[in-house]
Amino acid sequence: MTDPVGKLPSELDQLPDRDAEETAEWAASLDAVAEHAGPHRAAYLMRRTLQHAEKAGVALPRLLETDYVNTIPTSAEPAFDGDEAMEQRIAAWNRWNAAAMVTRGSRYGVGGHIATFASAAWLYETGFNHFFRGKEGDGSGDQLYIQGHASPGIYARAFLDGRLTEAQLDNFRQESGGNGLPSYPHPRRLPWLWEFPTVSMGLGPLSAIYQARFNRYLHNRGIKDTANSHVWAFLGDGEMDEPESTAALALASRERLDNLTFVINCNLQRLDGPVRANFKIVQELEAQFRGAGWNVVKSLWGSAWDELFQLDTTGALVRRLREVPDAQFQTYATRDVAYIREHFFGAEPALVELAKLLSDAKIAECFHTSRGGHEARKVYAAYKAAVEHKGAPTVILAQTVKGYTLGKGFESKNANHQMKKLTIDEFKGMRELLGLPIADSAFEDGLVPYGHPGADSPEVRYLQERRAALGGPAPARRLHASAPLPQPEERAFKALYKGSGKQEMATTMAFVRLVKDLMRDKETGKRWVPIVPDEARTFGMESLFPSAGIYSPLGQTYEPVDRDQLMYYKEAKDGQILNEGITEAGAMADFIAAATSYATHGETMIPFYIFYSMFGWQRTGDQMWQLADQLGKGFIVGATAGRTTLTGEGLQHADGHSHLIAATNPASLNYDPAFAYEIAVIVKDGLRRMYGPDAEDVFYYLTVYNEPKPQPAMPEGVEKGIVKGLYRFNEGSAGADAPRLQLLASGTAIHWALEAQQLLAADWNVAADVWSATSWGELRRDALEADEALLRGEQRTPYVTQALEGAPGPVLAVSDWMRQVPDQISQWVEQDWSSLGTDGFGLSDTRDAARRHFGVDAQSITVAALAQLAKRGEVPASAVKEARERYGL
Repeated sequence: MTDPVGKLPSELDQLPDRDAEETAEWAASLDAVAEHAGPHRAAYLMRRTLQHAEKAGVALPRLLETDYVNTIPTSAEPAFDGDEAMEQRIAAWNRWNAAAMVTRGSRYGVGGHIATFASAAWLYETGFNHFFRGKEGDGSGDQLYIQGHASPGIYARAFLDGRLTEAQLDNFRQESGGNGLPSYPHPRRLPWLWEFPTVSMGLGPLSAIYQARFNRYLHNRGIKDTANSHVWAFLGDGEMDEPESTAALALASRERLDNLTFVINCNLQRLDGPVRANFKIVQELEAQFRGAGWNVVKSLWGSAWDELFQLDTTGALVRRLREVPDAQFQTYATRDVAYIREHFFGAEPALVELAKLLSDAKIAECFHTSRGGHEARKVYAAYKAAVEHKGAPTVILAQTVKGYTLGKGFESKNANHQMKKLTIDEFKGMRELLGLPIADSAFEDGLVPYGHPGADSPEVRYLQERRAALGGPAPARRLHASAPLPQPEERAFKALYKGSGKQEMATTMAFVRLVKDLMRDKETGKRWVPIVPDEARTFGMESLFPSAGIYSPLGQTYEPVDRDQLMYYKEAKDGQILNEGITEAGAMADFIAAATSYATHGETMIPFYIFYSMFGWQRTGDQMWQLADQLGKGFIVGATAGRTTLTGEGLQHADGHSHLIAATNPASLNYDPAFAYEIAVIVKDGLRRMYGPDAEDVFYYLTVYNEPKPQPAMPEGVEKGIVKGLYRFNEGSAGADAPRLQLLASGTAIHWALEAQQLLAADWNVAADVWSATSWGELRRDALEADEALLRGEQRTPYVTQALEGAPGPVLAVSDWMRQVPDQISQWVEQDWSSLGTDGFGLSDTRDAARRHFGVDAQSITVAALAQLAKRGEVPASAVKEARERYGL
């Protein structure tokens, strides 16, 4: 609805105006300024008034954008704490060696990126020289999320300080020989250097936020003093388009994570062209971060611009900078001065006059290279402001030129992300620009040489002294975990070993019950980190609320509506549960931070993340790979698993394929337990494998079901089979000459198989042995290892072949998953093989109807078993048709 003059009403129209005359006077004053001094002056006064009101504590909406200038003016920059000339020389060597490494590698066609580090070099150098804390000082040091495409520059610095050799640089992206360097930050490939994998763009910023949050979690729970740890995330402006990059900004400000700084390299270019060709990415990001409650520091212009701003007495320059789109400014960086005078300064008379006061050299310097991200003093001022700001996270928007110092063939070119090498002449030009003492004779073999001033040179001594003062090398990852965790008391596991008697229990409930008991363990209980994305009640976890508490840095500032109930909603500053809300990506980022705390902080934590199985691997599979790359450990639990157990929910909630996706990840040990005691055995063995004396860099994926069933007691001697992936649960009985077959089932499907076992015996005189296949994936992994051993001349029989050796009849496998899941092991089964599964889309219906639809219920299994036996001539072919009719199939 609009008012009589056609304008939309505002929220101010709903507030009483206690002095309409005064309001009219303010409006008239603004009108007068706009009329006599122009609209620009009026806008300036309004912005200054809003800024003043904000500083004075007047409750007004914040300005989301400021002018396109540096947040910290030159006059307010702090004194530079270092030898700027020395740092220039160090940066020059690193620039050279980064470009040389990629160029030399291009001989083998392995690729590499040069332009990103060239633009961001000072963003890293300033941090390494002045801010980034190492792990050899107090606490855990800082956590550095390095932009993936900048990895050559980090290798170059490690070479300068003696942590890498020329031979290793020459094996960049050539790892098979054992002495190479991975393309990007990959902890699994280079575990002494890299902490965080970041090149799957968007995951770095998301993980950095939750890492900063997890640091506070450890601190508030009294597990580790992380007060001196700061998280730095280095990002590209193009990367900020990824939804994950900005998904958790509000969390960071809501929890006042002033231990976190984003450094966004705004070179205005993504991989193929401008980030915001017709707009301004810096201004967009500023508004986005300010709106989310972050402190924003812009470092856009180098010191060469100081003279221009001093001459801008009318504000015309600032206005022009604000209106020029990014793609046009990129063009200015590559065009001659005449073009800039015409197209930039020619926009209005005031700028024409200003340009007359500037030399061509000054204009060229300003528009071609002088950016805030290319000057140590500008970057130092921004970083100092970030670490000193309290109460909110900080983002630094540093403007740079992509390909800076690499020559005119690279700088600001759209294609520079794909350019993998410089010519010898380009390197010689770069040498002159950087002032490096590299002789022409060093190029005689046609290769660009690496450069090093010497292990005892002033540059190397300065670099190492700086790092020593800051706590040692960076980036660096601790190679060794803290002491192994003791095994929990057996009591918690025994509760599931004995079964549930006549009481029915879903395996989801069994798992939650087990973990609840393990969290009471005196030695390791506090190290469990329960993580759930806002459906704890769905999984029966509400009993943990009052006992463990839900983590909140503010505690509980309200009286919960259910305070008078036994299982009330309890938040606490030292709460143990991370209840993330509806964000599986955030919950996975939590899990990664907790799963790698053994290395990041030297504090081993045991995270378990429980979620609707459909919204795990399918939704956040990229983060599962990030977890594997980061060598994380813990239990990922896909609850309400399978395609038919979640009654009524239908297609979008029905998971029949997560085990297929999980099978692609070598670090994931995937189990589909059928009974509560199997869960106990798997979790116990998982604790040994991940946290025992010979800890492995793996994590567990368990699928559990929400279907209540009687839980049997554990038979004797089945522990090995549970862990290996297969054991015979019971033997079928029928007449002495009865045909026999083997039914393999996982998860909830074992109940259908057991019912089919009874039907086969009672109706068809067929004996079926029922096997519990706790892990199709582990059976396959073992079989693949046996195949590899055979190629080495070693005789080894796969476990699944051994287990089924001599078992009579065909094998029929069934699960609540697609047939491809059990079919993973078919080639190592000597018997005739067939399978049933839930291929296709899910549907909304009862469990029985859904199973009949997919052909996996007991009757369908019975018919399939008879069909297999009929093929072998062990039952009449007519039995199959008769069974179909009898069971209404």
